[in-house]
Amino acid sequence: MKLTALFGMAVLSGLMTLAPLARAQDPAAPRQEPKPQESGSVYVLMKTTAGEFTLELNRDKAPVSTDNFLKYADKGFYNGTVFHRVMPTFMIQGGGYTPDMELKKPDAPIKNEWKNGLKNEAGTISMARLGGQPDSATSQFFINVKNNPDLDKQQPDGAAYAVFGKVVDGMDTVNKIKSGETKENPKMRNEKSLPLSPVVIEEVRRLKPDEEKALRDRLGPKS
Repeated sequence: MKLTALFGMAVLSGLMTLAPLARAQDPAAPRQEPKPQESGSVYVLMKTTAGEFTLELNRDKAPVSTDNFLKYADKGFYNGTVFHRVMPTFMIQGGGYTPDMELKKPDAPIKNEWKNGLKNEAGTISMARLGGQPDSATSQFFINVKNNPDLDKQQPDGAAYAVFGKVVDGMDTVNKIKSGETKENPKMRNEKSLPLSPVVIEEVRRLKPDEEKALRDRLGPKS
């Protein structure tokens, strides 16, 4: 099914487009808006059973989303969760379920930063949220495996999907995850998106200063 058809059908039916069918948080919970502690890029290593990759989070343009992600990473929330939704021509989504497909209890939702100028391009990381609820993102995120301009467009609920960083090293791991075999996903109305072999997130942590320096040296100056 083409992305436009899939995306449009999800929106028109009033279902979640990039979040699980079970609500990830109490809709009455107060919205959480973490205050950024510093500016600039933050580099994060994500180790999975399929390999590892490094993210550059854009705190300048997406301070709320970045600090929200770092909060979950710093307390080990993501460790032991899985990529529970894999669509090889769209995106890979994780950050909320255990290998047994039990939903972890997240913190309060955050403000949607979709107007920050960052686009849902291949390799970028964005916040997953409930369709019809713009400010409903909590712990779940997705990584675009292709350019997805439809996710940058304002939806009927008044918002789009907020990008807050990108993969800068290890995109081969992301491509490996997206290429894995999948089966019907009971949490997603049985769409064929649940990996046959669970892709477990083993660790998410900030790079140490020496690791960040080595990464910058390897990647060279930004274009």
